[in-house]
Amino acid sequence: MFLQTIEEDEATGRVAEIYEKQKAQLGFVMEAAKCFTARPDLLPIYTDFSDRIRAGFSLGLREWRLITLIAAKQIPSTYCSHVYGKQLIDDLGSKEAVLAVQSDFRKAGLPDKDVAMLSYAEKVAQDASGISQTDIDALRAAGFSDRQICDIALCAAFRCFVSRFFDAVGAGTEPAFIDSDESFRSAMTVGRALS
Repeated sequence: MFLQTIEEDEATGRVAEIYEKQKAQLGFVMEAAKCFTARPDLLPIYTDFSDRIRAGFSLGLREWRLITLIAAKQIPSTYCSHVYGKQLIDDLGSKEAVLAVQSDFRKAGLPDKDVAMLSYAEKVAQDASGISQTDIDALRAAGFSDRQICDIALCAAFRCFVSRFFDAVGAGTEPAFIDSDESFRSAMTVGRALS
């Protein structure tokens, strides 16, 4: 981490509550949480915002993770690629399936609806100014509601924001998210090298 942040033994109030909850879930506090404590008022704001986005997300957890993986590749975010790539192993059934999606989701054997979703998410992460009504019409034709389209855009744009912030302040990938398989690890390292 490039910036001074609040360590677990220094945390008080809402920051301590957030740290304790994350440690109970994961066994550690992620740098993705700690980095927001360089300005301590931000972590509760970020946590509440993130929780609300996820709670109201109209697609499933698998779709959230797929969108995030594709957005992370475009940003490029090694941290988020490792975290979500690792989580997608169970969702997709194998490391090979995750690698296929990360390499080229259009040729990974995903349903057409997933491909349409990820094509849009990719555009959001690459250059949202290039999105047109045609893109939205294609998503509607694939079966997405306007709320779902909004959520795809929000998930991809949210990832752009947080991933860039994580890199800008030096948040590093925790060992728990770094796979032991060299080819998987290498494929997920799309941006900053692992330290």
